[in-house]
Amino acid sequence: MHARTFAICAVGIVCSTNALIGQGVSHYRNFELGSTLASVAALANVTSSDAKTIHQRPAVLQDLEWRPSHWISGSTGPSTDAVEQALFSFYNDQLFQIVVDYRHDRTEGMTAADLTEAISAVYGTPLRRTSRPAGVASRVDIESGSPMARWGDSELAVVLYQTSSYGAFRLVVTDTRLDDLARKAAAQAQRLDDQEAPQRDIARLQKERDDGRVAAAKARAANRSAFQP
Repeated sequence: MHARTFAICAVGIVCSTNALIGQGVSHYRNFELGSTLASVAALANVTSSDAKTIHQRPAVLQDLEWRPSHWISGSTGPSTDAVEQALFSFYNDQLFQIVVDYRHDRTEGMTAADLTEAISAVYGTPLRRTSRPAGVASRVDIESGSPMARWGDSELAVVLYQTSSYGAFRLVVTDTRLDDLARKAAAQAQRLDDQEAPQRDIARLQKERDDGRVAAAKARAANRSAFQP
């Protein structure tokens, strides 16, 4: 039974990545780095309005979540798709990162070497270095766990991670240039938010006082006309 489960999981991983063969590290399945939000949403069969806007200045940063169905369309049978969910991140309407979390039931019993072998059929021979490159690690790097394998070059990166807590696997596909711009924009947006926080608090308190006075005036007018001693 264990061998059968392992075989099914391995086939699921390979089948889920076969669509990438020959497309290079700038793709994940049919999704291509640099694509617009609208085109990615159409491929994922979701709407662009489902995207979450993280920051609007100095650049527009957005995230779009995709969850493939666990069931085969038009059938009562379960899907063999190994993907639990994927998160697409955009910098000024350009897809710069895809974070793919694999389903535990479709990778159970598989090792990092098993997934590396399956993914290498798509992206080629992994790089020898698996540790994080020099520099400040991104939030995704930190949250994803330990890097198990890497593919790509100085401009594009594909990294397989495994969490230390319960052994889940994650694949991250990144345009490093756009990712650097997005990280700088996010840091600047946070600085702007921090600088403007006192003024926003003052404006919020003033609005609350104004709203309170308006509400009190309406209540006074209504109660005066209806009051009977």
